[in-house]
Order: sequence, then structure tokens, then C-alpha cells
Amino acid sequence: MAFLMKSMISNQVKNLGLGGRSEEKKEGGGTSDPAAAQGMTREEYEEYQKQMIEEKMERDAAFTHKKAERACLRVHLREKYRLPKSEMDENQIQMAGDDVDLPEDLQKMVYEDQEEEEDKDSILGQLQNLQNMDLDTIKEKAQATFTEIKQTAEQKCSVM
Repeated sequence: MAFLMKSMISNQVKNLGLGGRSEEKKEGGGTSDPAAAQGMTREEYEEYQKQMIEEKMERDAAFTHKKAERACLRVHLREKYRLPKSEMDENQIQMAGDDVDLPEDLQKMVYEDQEEEEDKDSILGQLQNLQNMDLDTIKEKAQATFTEIKQTAEQKCSVM
């Protein structure tokens, strides 16, 4: 009885397409030649396989190059913000082989940021910042800080 139930369940699973594929091929008399299964001649199938491999290699090369560009960007950011270097990024750049640079649009952004920082660091940039400051606010903050320090000192020192 158990064997009969198992056989019935197995047949139902085969009918659903959930298993038993190797048995179906044996029953159907399918060929093991992939070219015939694709409806191609042997030469067409080999040419198709070569094309697929070449396309995969091109995609892999482009992907590796993109990864190297991203790693280069991270290296530049780490240098800019003085963060520790990453060996993984350096390895990715080396794996790309050729000289990897930042993409042009990112190079423009970096160049613009550098110009802005240089302008801020210059004397004229500092003078412009001074003009933009509100002197009354600065005086109030300085007075509040002085008063706070004075009160703290009075609390700690009984002589005052």
C-alpha cells in the first residue's frame, strides 16, 4: 500500500513539472547534443558559444574597470579627508591593469571643490567671511562666554 501511494505521488509530481526530469528525457528520447536542442548545427552552436564568451569577457572587463574607477574615487576621498588607506581599493585599481582615473564628470567636481577651498583659504576669502559676520552676535556670544567663565571661577574660588 505504501509503495502504491509513493508511486502515485511521484507521478503527480512529474505531471506538475516539479521533478523527475531525467526520467522524462529517457522516456521522450531526447538528445544529449546541445546544438540539436537549440535547433542549430554544430558549427553555429560553437560560433554562438564563442560570441557568448567574448561578450562575457567584455562585460567582466567593463565591470572591473568600473570597480577600479570607484576604488580610485574612494582613494581620492580618503586622501582629501585624511582617512586611512584601504588595501582592497588599491588591489582593485591594480587588477584593472591600465591607468585608471576618475570619470571626467567627477574630475570636474573635484576640481571645482578644490577651487572653492582655495578661495576660502585665501586672504580675500577670509575678509569676505568677516564681512558676512554679524558683529553684534559675536559680541553677545563673547560676553556670554566671559560671564559663564567668570561665574564658574567664582563658584570654584572662594577668594573672589
